Amino acid sequence: MKKYDLILIGTGSGMELVAAMTQENPNLRVAVIDKDPPGGICLTRGCIPSKLLIYPASVVRTVERSHEFGISAEIERVDFKAVMERMRSIIDRDVNMIRNGISQSKNIDYYVAQAEFTAPYTIKVGKVTITSKTIFLSTGSRPSIPPVEGLEETGYLTSDTILEITQLPSSIAIIGGGYIAAEYGHFLSAMGAKVTIIGRNPQFIPEEEPEVSALAKRELQKHVTILTNNEVRKAEATLKGKKLTAVDRYSKKGTEIIVEEILVATGRVPNTDILHPEKAGIETDSKGFITADEYMQTSQANIWVLGDADGKFMFKHVANHEAQIVYYNAVIKKKIKMDYHAVPHAVFTDPEIASVGLREKEAVEKYGKDNILIGFYKYADTAKGEAMSLKDDFVKVIVKRDTGQILGAHIIGPEASVLIQEIINLMYTENQSLAPLKRAMHIHPSLSEVVARAFQSFMTTDQYQHFLERHSGLPLQ
Repeated sequence: MKKYDLILIGTGSGMELVAAMTQENPNLRVAVIDKDPPGGICLTRGCIPSKLLIYPASVVRTVERSHEFGISAEIERVDFKAVMERMRSIIDRDVNMIRNGISQSKNIDYYVAQAEFTAPYTIKVGKVTITSKTIFLSTGSRPSIPPVEGLEETGYLTSDTILEITQLPSSIAIIGGGYIAAEYGHFLSAMGAKVTIIGRNPQFIPEEEPEVSALAKRELQKHVTILTNNEVRKAEATLKGKKLTAVDRYSKKGTEIIVEEILVATGRVPNTDILHPEKAGIETDSKGFITADEYMQTSQANIWVLGDADGKFMFKHVANHEAQIVYYNAVIKKKIKMDYHAVPHAVFTDPEIASVGLREKEAVEKYGKDNILIGFYKYADTAKGEAMSLKDDFVKVIVKRDTGQILGAHIIGPEASVLIQEIINLMYTENQSLAPLKRAMHIHPSLSEVVARAFQSFMTTDQYQHFLERHSGLPLQ
């Protein structure tokens, strides 16, 4: 049995920990294990490749809108193969760079194989058994496949395997109505495919505020067919293509969709079924995700978890932050708690979405309706928004009435992921107060003014609901 100072399973955010530790201690012996190409899910089959695909889709939509500004432009052809090859070449370059870095490190033994616990602090990797008193688990996740009758026999793509295709399907059905469906629905439709999204939740992108989801659905439906509250019950191969049978969960009405290809986008599940953490005395939750305390330590001392493996917030920026917390607690021995009070995310669909913190319903449940104020402002009511011919895109902010503490923010519109950052930064200050934003100058005319004005346009929750119904023009679902 080979002994190490540290074992890391997964080559995503945990590699930053290894880099810092080996730099500080040149004699540290580390085992790095990953059965997949190095770089983690984000780089190899998640947020990076998908954004390399989505940007060309957004360019297509921009060109299509050019007539609104007196510009006559047409898209002669979209070279789907070239779009995919550009994505793969960039990802391959970065993966190879990471692979070379790991392989050439004098501190690291790199195992390209499946890891499996056989006992506490003991791991079988391939035909070798290794051990360490310190282990970092960055084991990621994989696409969840729903138990749809005939799906396996019919065949399907996932967010992993769609990155391998070279030809655009003429038509595609996406099972799932969340982030992945919204992003790939935007991409594939802009490339020229006929797209149908089938979500089982009554709300499209159910993780977002209802009015955000409603506007996203309305705008994306200009290019994509979106079925909400529909559950896919059956898949089968026919002479005309792959047929899905979906049933409305309320009316029980059935719908048949025949497409060239199917994309499954119904969430992600942990990899613990192949890791077998129970053999190491590591506890998991009911879904199989590894449980940890507020310091990111598992139920087994000196075994730490970060990233998708803990199942809390499956975003790369969260994994990076958790890696920092693990470093403080496991390496420096400085007790720092992981803080999830203001986890941001973005959905790179059309229009773009970004959110952080509490939704309105959550804020009301936590602090009471009378202690919540809602700020709302449309892009169109700013000079830059008017210049961009924007209509219903908006910023919504949620604050505590008595203290001015920012509780949450939700943006739908151009550069949403950029505009929300000044709110995120304030939510990580001591008081999380809106005061600095209200005092600060905002460039005029710029899109950032829509954020500033949202914090100058407060209403009670009742007033906000009346405002939505009477004045905003937004669809409610």
